[in-house]
Formats: sequence, structure tokens, C-alpha cells
Amino acid sequence: MHYIRCYLTVIIKRKKSDGKLFLQKIKLMEVNKIYNESNLETMANMPDGFIDLTVTSPPYDKLRTYNGFNFDWKTIIKELYRVTKKGGVVVWVVGDATIKGSETGTSFKQALHAIDCGFRLHDTMIYQKDNCPFPSLNRYYANFEYMFVFSKGKPKTFNPIIDRKNKSFGRKITGTNRQKDGTTKPIKNKGNEIKEFGVRFNNWLISDGKRQSKHPAVFPEQLANDHIISWSNENDLVYDPFMGSGTTAKMAKINKRKWIGSEISKEYCDIIHERLGGFFF
Repeated sequence: MHYIRCYLTVIIKRKKSDGKLFLQKIKLMEVNKIYNESNLETMANMPDGFIDLTVTSPPYDKLRTYNGFNFDWKTIIKELYRVTKKGGVVVWVVGDATIKGSETGTSFKQALHAIDCGFRLHDTMIYQKDNCPFPSLNRYYANFEYMFVFSKGKPKTFNPIIDRKNKSFGRKITGTNRQKDGTTKPIKNKGNEIKEFGVRFNNWLISDGKRQSKHPAVFPEQLANDHIISWSNENDLVYDPFMGSGTTAKMAKINKRKWIGSEISKEYCDIIHERLGGFFF
């Protein structure tokens, strides 16, 4: 296997010895590549405002060992803010473990820290699973994780997925909006015909599908795919600091995005190669 070499470059202004300005093209780093190192090492080589979109699911609350590696989520989120472009988005998929009868709340701590770092909490989405991997005997079965959508300022891209079947398809739109003073006004599109499909809600029911990897927590391809097409455009740069089994890279390539992945475990990098073969080489 051989990498198809691809580098991103930037053009900067520099001064000659006579004081005149000139433009210089600087090679930044190789893209369409998985870096077998910590994500902090990878991001240290990125300039400010480098990434268009991050789609990732970090290990949380030591629910799985991930070959014994730990991660400093506070520093990672801070670095993600630095390397994200203005208008860029970070999709952070995470849940909470239950320890001694109480959920940890780590997901909320991470969301609040991201806000402290400068991110907007653009949307709190739900990834609803079609199974329950850790059923409990004294509470309702938990079958979801949070999908925090952080943005660096106003998101520059949103391509809404319109696949929600409208039950009232063909009927006329009716109704009113209540104002702050308690009065009502007719809604702006009153009288228009309801379309067959509407914009998807922010609660996504996604099947885990069949496991195709030895990795302990394979990212569903549909989940990665749908976020990539929602928050980025073709040729944008997509990053996954916890590449795991390589799903974000695969879906980025399928959707004609550039990508970079960090994966500290050599074993998991080998799993990516085994799972995806020559897919991105």
C-alpha cells in the first residue's frame, strides 16, 4: 500500500530585505493520512484556523480501556478550538458511565468546558441507538448518547438533511405564533401546502449495524456520514482526533472531503488498515 500524497498549503505575506512584501506558499502537513500519535501531537503541527469540521467520539469515563490510553479532554477541546476555522464545527459524540449508582455527568462538564474555551453550543443532539448495550435493573434502559455540535462563531455551513416524512403531507399550513405580550399572530407561511418531507429532527435513530472491526466501539458509518454532509462541503478538511476504526476518514473520502486522523494506538491503526484495506491509499 502507498499513500496518495496530498498536502495543504497556506500563502503568507513576508518581507524581503528591502522591506517589500511578497507572498510565500508554505506547505503545512500531509492530509488524507492517519497519524499514529496522540491528537495533541497532531494538532501541535496545525496552524490556527486549520480544520473545517471535526467529527469524533472520545472515550469517556473509562467505560472501555482503549488499550490503556488516557486522554486530557480539557486540553484537547482547547486545542480543537484553536485549530478550528472561524465558522467551523466540532461534533463531539459522548455519553456518561454510571458509577456507584450515579451518572457521572462528564458529558455536561465537557460541553461547559467547550463553551469556556470559546465555542458556541450550537446544538445538543441525540444519537439514539436501536439497542441497549448496558441495561440496568433499577432505571429505564439508556439507549442514547449526546452529540454536542460546537461552533466557532456562526456555522459557515449547514446542509440540512430533508428526509423526515410529514404526517400532514398535502394539507394547508395553519396556526399562530404567540408573542411575548401574550397576543398571537398568524404564522408566516400560513396557507402553504405541507411538503412530503421536512428537515430532520435533532434526535437521530441510527442502527449500530453489524460489527466489522475488532475495535471495541465502532463509529456508525451513517452517523459520521450525516454529520459530514450537514456541516461541511466538498474539499473541506475533516478531522477526527480519536480515529479508532477509521469510520470518519472513510465517510469523508466517500463525500469528497479531505481528512486527517489521529490514533495513538498502533494496534487500532492496524485495525483501520485491515478493515478498510486500500480504501484511502
